Amino acid sequence: MKIEKPLFWIGSSKKDLLALPVKIRKFFGHALDFAQCGVQHSAVKPLKGFGGAGVLEIVEDDEDGTYRAIYTVKFAEAIFVLHCFQKKSKRGIETPKKEIDIIRHRLKLAESYAEQLREELRNEKANH
Repeated sequence: MKIEKPLFWIGSSKKDLLALPVKIRKFFGHALDFAQCGVQHSAVKPLKGFGGAGVLEIVEDDEDGTYRAIYTVKFAEAIFVLHCFQKKSKRGIETPKKEIDIIRHRLKLAESYAEQLREELRNEKANH
């Protein structure tokens, strides 16, 4: 049995997820559960512009449009959900700059949280 990685929500990502339609929330939750177990769901792909497979996006459609959840598996300590949103733009498949800026900012926050988790683990090991 594989140990699940903890899941952390950065910024308003959890509140944003909860504002999405129930069907979309359940789908994203299912895909994030896969991620916690170290498996990549079939609806997940690397987010362009972030250099490889460390930042991933889950994409799902319903009758009202396309929704995305962005998370990172870049850090061994945890899965960090960076952003959840409905893609409103009708032109092209590119993620809007405003959303990319939010993701970049939250990725930096996730990096510092991961460092804090590493430090806590080092301290725990040192005290035992």
